[in-house]
Amino acid sequence: MAVNLPPQYHDAEARYKKAQNPEDKLAALKEMWVILPKHKASEKVQADLKTKISELTDQIEQAKQGPKKAAPGTYKFPRQGAGQVVFVGPPNCGKSLLLSKLTKATPAVAPYPFTTREPVPGMMDHEDVRVQLIDLPPITADHYETFVTDVTRAADAAVLFLDLADDDGPAATAAVIERLKLARRELVPPGSPPADDPAVYAIPTILVANKGDDEAADIRLEIAREEFGTRFPFHVVSAERGDGLAALRKAIYDALGVMRIYTKQPGKPADMTSPFTPPVGATVAELAGKVHRDLEDSVKSARVWVTGVHDGQTVGRDHVLHDRDVVELHT
Repeated sequence: MAVNLPPQYHDAEARYKKAQNPEDKLAALKEMWVILPKHKASEKVQADLKTKISELTDQIEQAKQGPKKAAPGTYKFPRQGAGQVVFVGPPNCGKSLLLSKLTKATPAVAPYPFTTREPVPGMMDHEDVRVQLIDLPPITADHYETFVTDVTRAADAAVLFLDLADDDGPAATAAVIERLKLARRELVPPGSPPADDPAVYAIPTILVANKGDDEAADIRLEIAREEFGTRFPFHVVSAERGDGLAALRKAIYDALGVMRIYTKQPGKPADMTSPFTPPVGATVAELAGKVHRDLEDSVKSARVWVTGVHDGQTVGRDHVLHDRDVVELHT
């Protein structure tokens, strides 16, 4: 499907390429965003523009704030598995302990705040897929590591933490939400539409109320539900005892908005061990692009087993796939 960019878009793109400073580049990118037709065929262009706009906006704002303090390093986490999920929350809410229970990562865990100083990644297993989790340093109204802005740009979803052992837990979690907003990272329920402002990243989020084993957890949970209502899906867990972790694994995976698709070669059995995980609603052509980027344009049809069609039925490149379909691509 062609994007069909209008001439005005190419004019703005030329101004972007010729621009000599970040402000002029950003102005041209925003003009391209307004002109760009918003439909399925332009989704990749939209994503690329949003990334460039966000990066330039960050660059301009950081320059206005003066020289940055020396950072311990630049953190880049290439996406692995079905998606990348960040842990965000206030100090001493149990993020690191939960990461150690869901993955094989070994972050520093201690009963005092600000134990986590740097991002810590780990891989979570859920059935036959893996999800990349990244534990980020704690966030408060007054404490925010600037690299959190960069790391969250690549996130597919977030787990927001609430401490059920702390009377100030709801207020501390609300402060995390507001501080991330200042960095143009908006935590939203899974399934929410994209943000209208291309400089803002809307991150699908579930809320984990940790330390459910505390003796006053039930009372604090009622207060938390009053504070956040149905704003986010709630999941009560105890990282210490392991309560609720199986359901949480599924909730984290579901927040990614992806599905499992298995592939096979003609005359051979399907590979049921390493599914591809395109977004829910992806087509045969989009799956082909996940298999190999050159295949997205060259695939003509596919045979599909399991759901939505008869076993082995031949479908076109625009056929919408379903979770756990088995697909044989044909070029």
